[in-house]
Amino acid sequence: VQLVESGGGLVQAGGSLRLSCVFSGESFDDYSIGWFRQAPGKEREGVACVSSRNGEIDYLDSVKGRFAISNDKAKSTVFLEMNNLKPEDTAVYFCAADPWVENCHAADYGSWGRGTQVTVSS
Repeated sequence: VQLVESGGGLVQAGGSLRLSCVFSGESFDDYSIGWFRQAPGKEREGVACVSSRNGEIDYLDSVKGRFAISNDKAKSTVFLEMNNLKPEDTAVYFCAADPWVENCHAADYGSWGRGTQVTVSS
């Protein structure tokens, strides 16, 4: 599986960004896919994940109501729409996939992209 993220950048607090993750190498429908982030000195955390089994979406509490995960199956692409961004959202954002997990725990995901930097200025 190959995952390539894009869409990061520098934005002012209150602004918006849309991240994209292109999935290739296996059947898109067979994989749970999630967005994770890691800020300097902090552990990697799950931001939003979609279960391959039932389509259930799991969001990090601090992003609920601001971020939305979606996909375009025809393009094997997963998006993360981020609105009302805050300085504490600053991190490297990663896309990950796995055919066996049904959660949003970073340690359980086997395939990872290289990440895209999101910086939110105050």
